[in-house]
Amino acid sequence: MSLRHAVLGLLAETPSSGYDLLKKFESSLAFVWPAQHSQVYGELARLSEAGLIEVTGTGARNRREYSITDAGRAELKQWLTNPSIDVTYRSAALLRVFFLWTLSREDGAAYLKNFARHNQDRHDHLERVRDEAQWIGDPVQVCQWLALEFGIRGSQATEQWADWAAEQLNEHLPEGT
Repeated sequence: MSLRHAVLGLLAETPSSGYDLLKKFESSLAFVWPAQHSQVYGELARLSEAGLIEVTGTGARNRREYSITDAGRAELKQWLTNPSIDVTYRSAALLRVFFLWTLSREDGAAYLKNFARHNQDRHDHLERVRDEAQWIGDPVQVCQWLALEFGIRGSQATEQWADWAAEQLNEHLPEGT
């Protein structure tokens, strides 16, 4: 997965400025693929240079609106229909779990309980997003709902795992380690 394809996907929905894209990242993609201002604008320049998007309008303060080109749609389709399964998973939270043995049992369990609370908060937030949305059932929204539901279910499962892991630490690590 890449920022390139996220930007192409958003532009396939509707022409947008860099600012508009950042707002879309904040409101919908942040839990899947977060992006910073400099990343989005840098990617827009690379996509334009590659002929995958084009400037289709300018506004006040040199605001540029970008649209996806036919070549960009072909690139997006290629990425969507021929996905290589990327099993690379990076998680700073789970990396810490590997080294919890260096802490006291109590500190390790506290870390896991905090991780559980964080996921409960994320779960609650995502449920509010789902419950407050006005679902009209257009194809874009259906796919956004599917991704949102993945986040809801994943955060709930992670919370349950972290609570279980804290119990396991308490049961299996010697006191005082």
